[in-house]
Amino acid sequence: MALRGILGFEYGIVQAPLGPDISGPELVAAVANAGGLGLLRAPDWESPEYLKELIRKTRGLTDKPFGVGVVLAFPHEENVKAILEEKVAVLQVYWGECPQDLVVEAHRAGVKVVPQVGSIEEAKKAIDVGVDAIIVQGREAGGHVIGQEALFPLLPRVVDLVGDQDIPVIAAGGIVDARGYVAALALGAEGVSLGTRFLATEESYAHPLYKKKLIEFERTEYTDIFGRARWPNAPHRVLQTPFFNEWKSLPAHENEANQPVIGLSTIHGKEKEIRRFAGTVPNLTTTGDIESMALYAGEGVGLIKEILPAGEVVKRLVEGAQLLIQQKFSEI
Repeated sequence: MALRGILGFEYGIVQAPLGPDISGPELVAAVANAGGLGLLRAPDWESPEYLKELIRKTRGLTDKPFGVGVVLAFPHEENVKAILEEKVAVLQVYWGECPQDLVVEAHRAGVKVVPQVGSIEEAKKAIDVGVDAIIVQGREAGGHVIGQEALFPLLPRVVDLVGDQDIPVIAAGGIVDARGYVAALALGAEGVSLGTRFLATEESYAHPLYKKKLIEFERTEYTDIFGRARWPNAPHRVLQTPFFNEWKSLPAHENEANQPVIGLSTIHGKEKEIRRFAGTVPNLTTTGDIESMALYAGEGVGLIKEILPAGEVVKRLVEGAQLLIQQKFSEI
């Protein structure tokens, strides 16, 4: 068990692509500058020129490589073309099958492809099409969760499936500190992907009240009440806020389409109304009833006690893991 970089990055620390625009250039650049893999989040609609601007803005803040996350459930072909034209280091894909022609096209452009999976079946398909790494997401993760299995039972099975192939396995779901990092390494992962911990950083584009709630609340729940009309059959994990506890038994036929507007937000340059039960998280521009919006968070949120600079998060993960391994495991 040892700490090492993955995919050419100094450390095996991945900052998840927080949607819809929470992991912006400032956060991604801060993670990159600290030696981790930062991931922008592409818009959930075709906006290739805007995405290119986002990539170029990030490059203005760091000379280190980084990546872009794309949700395959939404229109994405033009956005992917833009990513490949810009030759970012990593294309991360999620919530949809990663086709072999996409992998071939990305490799032709010098871009590595890293899908996020939630089952052994998805992992097998990813290996078969020649991906460069695999993120294994457990049910403990915040935001939209594609699988039903807990991370630590699933992770070693994917590691065994990969075997001696040069495909790093990255663990995601509920990991927020060095202890989770070391636990994932012990199960065969070569890196970890963190969402909630990087959400609660100075550079994340999340609304200040959202960040405050990440410190205030310790419990989450796996649900489907947010965003049913826009993204059906897409369960997610959110903070157990008073609003959520009041509405968590929302009847299956209800969704955000006929609900009142509770806020406004500018998302990836577009002004949007936010209706009650919409799946849109509040960013820095959001106004309205913030506490009644979707506040995604993973099960590890109770371990987050302060808002930190993103670079400090990377530093504490790496140095804490090194110390743990030296103190606890060096003589085993």
